[in-house]
Amino acid sequence: MSSLFSDIFQSRRVFLTGHTGFKGSWLAFWLTRLGARVTGYALAPETSPNHFDLLNLPIQSIIADIRDAAALRKAVKESAPEIVFHLAAQPLVRRSYREPVETFATNVMGTVNLLEACRRTDSVRAVVIITSDKCYENREWVWGYRENDSMGGYDPYSASKGCAELVTSSWRNSFFHPDQFGKTHNTLVASARAGNVIGGGDWSEDRLVPDIVRGVEAGRPMIIRNPEATRPWQHVLEPLSGYLMLGQKLLEGKREYAQAWNFGPSDEDSLPAAEVVRLFKANWDAFEYELKPDARQPHEAGLLKLDCSKARAVLKWRPVWGNRETIEKTAGWYKEYYENKRIRTERDLEDYVIAVRRESHCRTEGIKP
Repeated sequence: MSSLFSDIFQSRRVFLTGHTGFKGSWLAFWLTRLGARVTGYALAPETSPNHFDLLNLPIQSIIADIRDAAALRKAVKESAPEIVFHLAAQPLVRRSYREPVETFATNVMGTVNLLEACRRTDSVRAVVIITSDKCYENREWVWGYRENDSMGGYDPYSASKGCAELVTSSWRNSFFHPDQFGKTHNTLVASARAGNVIGGGDWSEDRLVPDIVRGVEAGRPMIIRNPEATRPWQHVLEPLSGYLMLGQKLLEGKREYAQAWNFGPSDEDSLPAAEVVRLFKANWDAFEYELKPDARQPHEAGLLKLDCSKARAVLKWRPVWGNRETIEKTAGWYKEYYENKRIRTERDLEDYVIAVRRESHCRTEGIKP
């Protein structure tokens, strides 16, 4: 793993918001394995168990709120990071209906606060803002959205992510313009949009895989409220590899990468929720489920895909695990945890790195993996 990303994260000071969350904890783990010196800034984990506590990472962990601009600015300045990954967010669509003001305050003003803290900290050379595929104005198209498609958002969560993208673009144009890099400033800013991610260690409310796990814990069938909802499912390590590749390019001072990027699976890896559950059960026969469509549920997109051709062609990023392997790894993580009280985060990361190297070798040699 030491040679991944050209060793650029070795001994680097990294500031990571949202490190106690599902994606953030996986990214914090990977960064430590790359030799980075990580400072995390986030709220305390909402669930017990949670992936962050299970990992017991050797990082500086600051438990605080990104809506607190003064505290965030102080933390960034004192840690003097060279690169910042911003993952802290209110990440749930259905919660955003219950708590719209909190959602916008966290996802929009939290992003403003983070970018301002970076603007006032001379050490920062690169910033990667993580939003969501739901930032787009979703028209339920059968083709994927490109990075230059319109921002939108039906529900408060999706709208807040569209706003976060507009905020990022505004700060990049106004204060971190790539054409002025090395002249009026020394910071490059990019944003990353990813689809639905799954993997071990997620116990968040109102998500498909955690709902499965809670059903196992409670010994009751899982109810699928929107079985036909189709999403571009991918393992959490897939977009994280894209974020790290993007961070590498920014740290190398390549200003052409300071823009928005999509990271998602192949079209054939978009599956309806019912099929995901069926495949999950095939890998961990410890739960039951029932399909009960409910028209009274708050609106959620039925079909959403990303066009990731830019990341593939320019960044040379591409997913390496299909949906079957993704679900197998995810189910295996929880099975190992509940049956043997062990976590397999490191094993999954090692397997993923091997898969990346194999895919890269096959692509270089022109052979089929």
